Amino acid sequence: MSDPSSTSTSPAGVVDKSAVGTGVRQYHVDIAPGEVSTVALLPGDPFRVPLIGELLDDVREIAHRREHRTLVGTYKGRLITATSTGMGCPSTAIAVEELARVGVTSFIRVGSSAALQPHVSPGDLLVSEGSLRMDGTTAAYVPPGYPAVPDLDITVRLAAEADRLAAEAGVGSFRGINATSDAFYAETPELIGDLNRLGILNLEMESSAMYVVARQRGLRAAMICACSSNLVAGESVYAEANARLKDGWRLSILAALETAVALEL
Repeated sequence: MSDPSSTSTSPAGVVDKSAVGTGVRQYHVDIAPGEVSTVALLPGDPFRVPLIGELLDDVREIAHRREHRTLVGTYKGRLITATSTGMGCPSTAIAVEELARVGVTSFIRVGSSAALQPHVSPGDLLVSEGSLRMDGTTAAYVPPGYPAVPDLDITVRLAAEADRLAAEAGVGSFRGINATSDAFYAETPELIGDLNRLGILNLEMESSAMYVVARQRGLRAAMICACSSNLVAGESVYAEANARLKDGWRLSILAALETAVALEL
């Protein structure tokens, strides 16, 4: 008698998405193997990708399909990829899955995030030590108790670079646990208060998916954000014209680039 555990339960002809799409141009990000580097910086907004390009040499745009815009360039001689994830965990998971299929092995999210502790100011740098999973996407990958944590070596180096750059710029640099939410406008005062009391440093919408997918696929991932607002102190610089937020983005990108070079990602 055959072992039932070794027998596929998938009906004949049903597509196994985990087994298709390797070695070809990817459906959503529109990138093929050989077009990108082994490390990718991941902003959310496709129109923030050119901000990364401003710090690179020999920049080339590779693709822009849907929310996923990709360019490559060099920083201190190292090839760097920048790809936007769009907003939220579903599109972030797709970006990480498809970039991995074309050769990316390390991911550093460079985003915006709302602070949940009163000592953090807009423009400060926030390095993630792990994410409280408040999203639905990661539940499709792993059980509820599975942690969403970044790569330790990348995170330690990222925090050191953030501290150095923040000190030079006269802004704050903090590290801690963030929360990842699916519903921007469902983040009620009650929820914000609960997260504050738990000691959660900041709130964003993408990192838990990046961390979980990376762990499941044998990849490395970390995150640094610029603080865009403080949800417990009533400070906000959501307008992109605000100089503090733009400076924070630039510093976070520089910290990620320096980390990629130092660790040879």
